[in-house]
Amino acid sequence: MSTDVTAKSPAPAPPGPAGAGLLGLMLAGLRRNMRQYGMLIALGLIVVLFAIWTDGDLLLPRNVSNLVLQNSYILILAIGMMLVIIAGHIDLSVGSLTAFVGSFAAVLTVQHGVAWPIALVLCLLVGAVAGSLQGFLIAYLGIPSFIVTLAGMLLFRGLTEILLKGQTLGPFPNGLQKMGNGFLPEVGPNTNYHNLTLLLGLVLIAAVVWQEVRDRRRQQEFALEVLPGRLFLLKLVALVAAILVLTMLLASYKGAPIVLIILGVLVVGYGYVMRNAIFGRHIYAIGGNLPAAKLSGVKDKKVTFYVFLNMGVLAALAGLVVAARLNAASPKAGVNFELEAIASSFIGGASMSGGVGTVLGAIIGGLVLGVLNNGMNLLSVGTDWQQVIKGLALLAAVGFDVWNKRKSGS
Repeated sequence: MSTDVTAKSPAPAPPGPAGAGLLGLMLAGLRRNMRQYGMLIALGLIVVLFAIWTDGDLLLPRNVSNLVLQNSYILILAIGMMLVIIAGHIDLSVGSLTAFVGSFAAVLTVQHGVAWPIALVLCLLVGAVAGSLQGFLIAYLGIPSFIVTLAGMLLFRGLTEILLKGQTLGPFPNGLQKMGNGFLPEVGPNTNYHNLTLLLGLVLIAAVVWQEVRDRRRQQEFALEVLPGRLFLLKLVALVAAILVLTMLLASYKGAPIVLIILGVLVVGYGYVMRNAIFGRHIYAIGGNLPAAKLSGVKDKKVTFYVFLNMGVLAALAGLVVAARLNAASPKAGVNFELEAIASSFIGGASMSGGVGTVLGAIIGGLVLGVLNNGMNLLSVGTDWQQVIKGLALLAAVGFDVWNKRKSGS
């Protein structure tokens, strides 16, 4: 009887080296989850460094709000691009499609007086049609995505020039402007803070803690490896602190930008789809191992088609946001947006070979580039050196992915 009890008891952990404790757990957890936490830690270090170098200007409430507004459309594009890359493809047309949709919105609202809600719906439909056409050529005709989207990049840029006749067109209606520049309304008593932003921050903290605890329990139910208790608690404290700091900074200025709420909905929705929905698992499957996915019954052509349709819709949404922020449509809008979105995805953990990446990773990658841009602007770094530094950051991220694969033997 005693033998059975002994067999069921877990073996004692081997004694750690002298001084091992929470730091040792942190290092061990970081090594096991390097892909997941590496860029998050890098983002934190970049924020701290630029906050020091700019004498705190980076973290001024006004600058934090501008940081969100300036990078919102890149983050929207990065979400869609992450799905495209996970599926094993690439999309070079999103910058030009962004400009085309912005110009289409300007023609509808400024020249023809179409109500902005109707124009918004029509612009999203245009993005869906553009994405579905490219998706059909890629999925059902077998034309490589690089070729199709390169053609799309040229096509949509030319159509933008035709619509605008080489001129800037604006301004937009006030309702549409708020997508790119608006903030949540103030409610409640005067507290010297934006009350609605504070409330949303508290709700977000509760939701994040609940989700993390729920995920940990589910992993334990299936006997999966989880973070040690103290390290998990430290992770929760860090997440809550980060959300609280961001909430207080935004609430001490004008409150949360409307586009941040749009981004939040996208992150939650797409994060759920990629983690829990069958469609999300199929995207990972066709990107990770297409022959095996086909043998498993995955309809790879249908999945690829919808991935590009989705990218078109998100590009249209980004086009509306950037046009609303500039309060005008320009033939030069969206230049290099596709490169920023691709770089955000790879910096955020996407793999060149497909099958790897997360929606949150795309957001982190976009924020890394955004903070780099903003911090270097505050330090008056020239655009030439900014391009060099961002190129090195992308190269380091891809190099890390290659090194991580070789180390893991995958």
